[in-house]
Amino acid sequence: MAFVNYLTNDVAVKVVYYGPGLSGKTTNLRYIAQKLDSSSRGDLICLETDTSRTYFFDLLFINAGLIGDFKVHFQLMTCPGQVFYEASRRSVLSGADGIVFVADSQVPLLDANLESFESLRRTFEETHLDINSIALVFQYNKRDLEDLTSVETFNNLLNPYLRPYFEAAAINGRGVFETLRGIAGLTIPIARQQILPEQTEEPPEETEKKVEEAIEKTRVEMPEASAPVLQKISVDIKKIKLRSERDIERELAKLSREFSKKG
Repeated sequence: MAFVNYLTNDVAVKVVYYGPGLSGKTTNLRYIAQKLDSSSRGDLICLETDTSRTYFFDLLFINAGLIGDFKVHFQLMTCPGQVFYEASRRSVLSGADGIVFVADSQVPLLDANLESFESLRRTFEETHLDINSIALVFQYNKRDLEDLTSVETFNNLLNPYLRPYFEAAAINGRGVFETLRGIAGLTIPIARQQILPEQTEEPPEETEKKVEEAIEKTRVEMPEASAPVLQKISVDIKKIKLRSERDIERELAKLSREFSKKG
């Protein structure tokens, strides 16, 4: 359920990018951060500990007024993909309004995708939630590489109910904003019903149009770049060094509470 601040007329929609390690979750957020004007978004933040692996929880706040007088903020974050970060994933998924499952299209990593999606399903089951009840889209990433799992195979194994899916090559931006618009188009109507339950539901195509206009209004014009060039484009990332997973959970809660100050 979206977090609503009725004093400031702000609503935060939390979207989690989930998937196996190195599937491109962080790359999606980096590209979005590169393309959006700094006045329309918050900092890209990385929370890390002293352990041998780095926890990446990237938060990006996108300000887009789409629901009456309420300012809508999309709070985007990634879930750590490594299998031994199960507890961390539960804390990140808590309160999510939408999920973007980022699958790695390389054939040798098909099992990793299936294992990751099973972990997602299991996490929802353990918290007594039905994964079919949440806004969910799929991104089949790295379509610019060779030896790829077919879209048909992905849909058969991961997406039999044919939720919205997008082919992508996030390293060069292909499919990144299409995916963002897709998950926004599913989560905004739910937030609208939460805030304005007596109003007639807006047609999906009208919501999609408003989402696209809001995103395009804040995008910065940049020359299209090939993957090797894009990797050199710098994005300011605010790094917060923490001691433990508990500290990360507290910092996430703090950042979420402060969303209305980003508007």
